[in-house]
Amino acid sequence: MKHSSSREFFAYWNAKRGTARAPDRSELEPSAVRELLSDIFVLSYDGETRFPFRVAGTRTSALLGCDLKNRSFSALFTGESRGEIEDIITCVVEETLPAIAGITATTETGSKAHLELLLLPFTARVHMPASLTGLLAPFEDDVTRLHDLVLTSWRYLHPHERFVPRTLRKLAIARGLMVYEGLR
Repeated sequence: MKHSSSREFFAYWNAKRGTARAPDRSELEPSAVRELLSDIFVLSYDGETRFPFRVAGTRTSALLGCDLKNRSFSALFTGESRGEIEDIITCVVEETLPAIAGITATTETGSKAHLELLLLPFTARVHMPASLTGLLAPFEDDVTRLHDLVLTSWRYLHPHERFVPRTLRKLAIARGLMVYEGLR
């Protein structure tokens, strides 16, 4: 991660998840990341409506030139990037894997702006629509009204898997060949 805001939000998310693959949405406290709130957003995991914004910070809305609530996240991207970002979002939610991406966008003056996108999953809840959170941070300070976002690079983050004590006890007792789904 290149942007300090991405590193800070990821560290907070990682601390909140504890031994789980992702934290529950209710565990994240906005006051704990107060200085990052303007760059943070929450997306609904709904492919039919192209992953609409549930909530978007003020700077994110200003960067994209409108109130983003209920607007499609993937529609902000052009060409092949639209399909790629939809695939990344699907993997973040379904595989519970965080992702980081580099983005280039066009400003209202026609110049290029560079941003970093962090996507973080929440733990799935029974009978609740799935969602994920993220942060969109520009590297330049004076950019406004961006459009035509293009994905330039991306990778999944594999936070250190922590064994829970119960799993360790099972492994200590095991003799011979044992297969446990989900452990690496």
